[in-house]
Amino acid sequence: MAFGQQIDEEEQMMAEINMTPFVDVMLVLLIIFIIAMPVITQSIIVELPKAHLSQSELTEQAENISLVVMANGNIRWQQQDIDIAELKNNLRKIAQQSPQPILQLQGAAKVPYEKVVQVMALAQESGVNSLNFVTQLP
Repeated sequence: MAFGQQIDEEEQMMAEINMTPFVDVMLVLLIIFIIAMPVITQSIIVELPKAHLSQSELTEQAENISLVVMANGNIRWQQQDIDIAELKNNLRKIAQQSPQPILQLQGAAKVPYEKVVQVMALAQESGVNSLNFVTQLP
């Protein structure tokens, strides 16, 4: 009979699962996720301000030159596509005028910031004094 009791105790011990290692692993995974989530979700959301003027009010102002940097990196001068060499020539002409016209620079929402900075640097090198940034119209 002692032999039968010994088998029952071994079977009883094997039937129980030790949960301590599972809890330890789950707590370590939880700590890793708590630390990693802010790094994964970190981003900067930028919303451009809306203009309170309509398109007709903007075009009525005298001596404004529209300069747009498109999302693909192309440059538009007064609604006409131009290259960098033409842009440099146009900026030099503006800088030589006695009352300099206002250069209105608009960057597309998805344009790389580097392209807009290049255009700004060209304007500064050419001697343009007045450079305005145009926001998105409502």
